[in-house]
Order: sequence, then C-alpha cells, then structure tokens
Amino acid sequence: MFRRTFWFTAGAAAGVWATTKVNRKLKQLTPESLAAQAANKAIEADHKLRDFALDVRDGMAQREAELGEVLGIDADPELPGPRRIAAIENSNNPKYSKDPRYVERSTYSHNRNEDH
Repeated sequence: MFRRTFWFTAGAAAGVWATTKVNRKLKQLTPESLAAQAANKAIEADHKLRDFALDVRDGMAQREAELGEVLGIDADPELPGPRRIAAIENSNNPKYSKDPRYVERSTYSHNRNEDH
C-alpha cells in the first residue's frame, strides 16, 4: 500500500512540475514576450556597441598622442589639424621636387579596393 501511495505522489508531483514548465515556456513564446526579449537584446547590443566605439576612440586618441610624442609633433590639442589627403612628391616637376606639400584636391583615390 505504501508503494502505491509513493508512486501516486511521485506521478502527481511530476505532472505538476511538467505542467508548470510547459506553461512557463508557452508564456515565453507569446508575441508580446518575444517582442520584449528582442527589444531587450537590441538595447543590450546598443550598449555594447557604444562601449566598443568609446574604447576605439580612446585607443585612437591615446595612440595619436603616443605617435605625436614620438614624432615630436607639438600640436595644440584644442585646434583640429589641417586636412591632409595626399602628399605630392614628384621628382619630374621642379615645383614639387624640393618642397612636397599636402593638397586638398588631388588625383589620389580613396577607394581601397582598387587594384594597385
């Protein structure tokens, strides 16, 4: 008799446990719940991307400062540097052979996918 009572109780407990698990999973799969989960993941991804971008900016600034120190460039950090696109170093042209300069508009292509 004790055996039957034990197995009946164990079966009832397993049924209640399984029913609870199934109901929780069904609630998680409702459209509202899925939308909320997607929104939470998007917000989390946004925070991670912003943190990454800030880390990259900090690293760029630090590396630029290191390079400026090594190269001896004493630029005022308050002022933006001049826009430099390409340096002209043409030994055939006497105008630029001794004095290479940076120019605003040149034939330099910004396309990195070009075959060189």
